[in-house]
Amino acid sequence: MSTDTQEEADDLEERVSNFLRRNFPQIQMHGGSAAIQNIDRETGEVTIMLGGACSGCGISPMTIQAIKSRMVKEIPEIERVNADTGMGGDGGMGGGMSPSFPGESSDDSDEDEGPQAPF
Repeated sequence: MSTDTQEEADDLEERVSNFLRRNFPQIQMHGGSAAIQNIDRETGEVTIMLGGACSGCGISPMTIQAIKSRMVKEIPEIERVNADTGMGGDGGMGGGMSPSFPGESSDDSDEDEGPQAPF
């Protein structure tokens, strides 16, 4: 890789990193993290992994969708964004576990999931 190509790749990685910091400060404020896993300059594809508190967070699918839609608009070289929490392979969209609450049962089993709410 030539020096110019390396500098361009470093610049793109820095812009993606700044985009995440600037547009999604709540990720870090809530104990989560967003790490760039890969940037393919030739295809314009970037892969982001959300971790920490993002894993298992109920709103991480919305965060992922926001990252995907905004990044391709703000960074012209980016054509596609792959983002995931590592909790099911699809960022929590379609599949995996659905949310449940203590005392609520999604099947006919008699297992207790925890204490009942006082209301």
